[in-house]
Amino acid sequence: MEPAQYSLNIVIIVGVALLLMGLGLGLVVGRRTSSAARRQREAELKLDQLLQDKKAYEDEVVEHFSDTAKLLNSLTERYRDVHNHLAKGANTLCQGRGPVSLELLDGHRDASEIPAHLADIRPPLDYAPKTSPGEKGMLNEEFGIDRKKSASKAETLEQKPGPETE
Repeated sequence: MEPAQYSLNIVIIVGVALLLMGLGLGLVVGRRTSSAARRQREAELKLDQLLQDKKAYEDEVVEHFSDTAKLLNSLTERYRDVHNHLAKGANTLCQGRGPVSLELLDGHRDASEIPAHLADIRPPLDYAPKTSPGEKGMLNEEFGIDRKKSASKAETLEQKPGPETE
């Protein structure tokens, strides 16, 4: 038998291929075991955990406010039931002479009707409502100062003789 001879080209190609495979494998193993890769994986795990915690917290908040709304609606209904019970009792015990009208309590009032005390709504007045357009308002720096009257008062004070001292 003849020993197998390899050509130099095949040996070089196989050697380069093995060298490249070794470098690639070393690079992959090195990246997976390095401290930077470990820190990155830990950071990714912490980020995932924080995102899950945030989602759970948001779900709890939504559930809390949903339950709160249901409880408030229930409380409102119970308050309405108690109020109607008291109104019926007052109507029965007062023999219809009470100030409570059950028709208003049961919601028979037209929702589009504006109550009388709210129908006469006027915008708030300024601090000093003007009676004429030429009049100065309260926020004017000359408000309340009548130049004509103050000038005539000064003249009368000058004309009057002062009290004489003896």
